[in-house]
Amino acid sequence: MTWINRKSMIKKFPFCAGSFSQALDGEKADGKNKDMKDLASQLAQVKTVAIAGHVRPDGDCVGSCLAVYNYIVTWFPQIEADVYLEPIPNIFKFLKHADRIHNTCESDKAYDLCIVQDCGDTGRLGEAVKYFNTAKKTICIDHHVSNGSFADENYVFPERSSTSELIFELLEEERITKEIAECIYVGMVHDTGVFQYSCTSAKTMNAAGILMEKGIDFTKIVDDTFYTKTFAQNKILGQALLNSQLCLDGMVIAAAVTKEEMERCQVLPKHLDGIVSQLRVTKGVEAAIFLYENEDGTWKISMRSNGRVNVAEIAVKYQGGGHVRAAGAAMEGSSQEVIETLCQDMKKQLPGAQKL
Repeated sequence: MTWINRKSMIKKFPFCAGSFSQALDGEKADGKNKDMKDLASQLAQVKTVAIAGHVRPDGDCVGSCLAVYNYIVTWFPQIEADVYLEPIPNIFKFLKHADRIHNTCESDKAYDLCIVQDCGDTGRLGEAVKYFNTAKKTICIDHHVSNGSFADENYVFPERSSTSELIFELLEEERITKEIAECIYVGMVHDTGVFQYSCTSAKTMNAAGILMEKGIDFTKIVDDTFYTKTFAQNKILGQALLNSQLCLDGMVIAAAVTKEEMERCQVLPKHLDGIVSQLRVTKGVEAAIFLYENEDGTWKISMRSNGRVNVAEIAVKYQGGGHVRAAGAAMEGSSQEVIETLCQDMKKQLPGAQKL
């Protein structure tokens, strides 16, 4: 897994070094392309469009990508659109045209336009990066603080709750059908933790209200896609909790699950969503660390913060990225070595913390 880091970002995009540094420090970073007012104007004279999101797609990635796809096929039927994502969790397959998602990138087709969403850099696009590289024009719509505005046109607002909220802003309200509203709502729900995270704003809630008025079954969406877990998911959550440990005088909680434990519980990486968030709500902790073992023996890291720790700043140090309160990366070593390394970084942001 490749993420963009501060040094390579500033070297490649010197004009955005200041705003990128501000974003890592938790300040507002306005990366909006002033010429981009809506999505419709970007589709003029376009005949083919590729839509792609980050590897291991989550609710915001799936929801925002399908929202754009459904918008195009509904209102611009003359445009040939394709959406490329890795296999999505089953809970999102009820969304309209989820069955049209291409899970492989076998085609060598070159598109007029490539729209990448919820992705901080091209390394996170996986195999779909080839459509970005060969497209006549590229657009990035994203809300990650580590995004360096790498496309031709960029609509990047780190202060927004989700990429799906940005999609809502770019679409004409009267053209948001019930099916498009479902896609956007799913994305907003998952990246706000059902509107409880600090990224939730009045704009977020106003948008959610408008989407509800489109006739979506919002309670069922929340229950079926966010709260409901399979028995296997509950077992791996239990294993993670059993493996968890308190660090830095109880200010940080960390847990890891191995490949063997995942195989025993019959789960895949896409089934691990929510574990780090459950760790984060442990009473008294300032930050949570969750890692699971990849097939190659490296560790996929997820970090969450309750406010005092800027986890994006730590993630970038290890070629990762994300948000001030939610970020990730990939690291090598034993699980304990990785946890101790991350705790040392967090200790610098937690005055008074002593014991690892």
